[in-house]
Amino acid sequence: MDTFAMQWELGAFGAMALVFALFALVEWLRPAREAPRGHRWVTNLALFALDTLAVRLIVPLLMIGSAALAAERGWGLLNQFELPSWAGGAMAILALDLALYVQHWATHRVPLLWRLHKVHHSDPAFDVTTAARFHPFEIVLSMGFKMAVVVALGLPVWGVFAFELVFNLATLFTHANFALPRGLERPVRALLVTPDMHRIHHSAIQRETDSNYGTLLSGWDRLFGTYTRKAGGQLTIGLEEYQDTRPHKLGWSLLLPFRK
Repeated sequence: MDTFAMQWELGAFGAMALVFALFALVEWLRPAREAPRGHRWVTNLALFALDTLAVRLIVPLLMIGSAALAAERGWGLLNQFELPSWAGGAMAILALDLALYVQHWATHRVPLLWRLHKVHHSDPAFDVTTAARFHPFEIVLSMGFKMAVVVALGLPVWGVFAFELVFNLATLFTHANFALPRGLERPVRALLVTPDMHRIHHSAIQRETDSNYGTLLSGWDRLFGTYTRKAGGQLTIGLEEYQDTRPHKLGWSLLLPFRK
């Protein structure tokens, strides 16, 4: 299990690095809107490094380890039944995507969770590095929640592996600072969250911020009535009170949840 987990982490990190570089290149060549780099990129990527370190130190099992432990000990709903491999994998992807939709919705509704999550939304620009901009405390809480879902449902190891890889790549895609061609945007958005759809979620207008919570499948927002098709007026990214360079600073971003 340790060897598998290590191989998974190295493979996933390599895939994410490759996709990150590809999206960054496309953003540079054809950006959807202006987004400063410099100190802002350094801060966003430093937050990602701190998030990774915090999760590894505090939550050693992670999701794949939790799935393997649940399978070994017969924990969770699906481990009580004999299911085809494809069915278990499909249920893992759907269940975890729905769980993370609910989690994302909660981070906007529960004041304590919003204090942490607004570090992500305080970024006054929107590009692929925004996908890395989360407070370490939020990442640790999120991992704990995902592990609980994996164990409670008894999700299969390979399904959890597949979801984590696809979800992480989708997070980079939905935050990318480019737009799909007009002919592709509508059919792709019918199934998946696109950058144009998620960009609305980063609007400074609260009713738009409180919409489009999905990361992988766009259907959850339509099903639960949180879907917004188009931003109203000129789209301003970030939070109204932080339309300056303060979010570009690492120390400021780490302390933001603790400010009155």
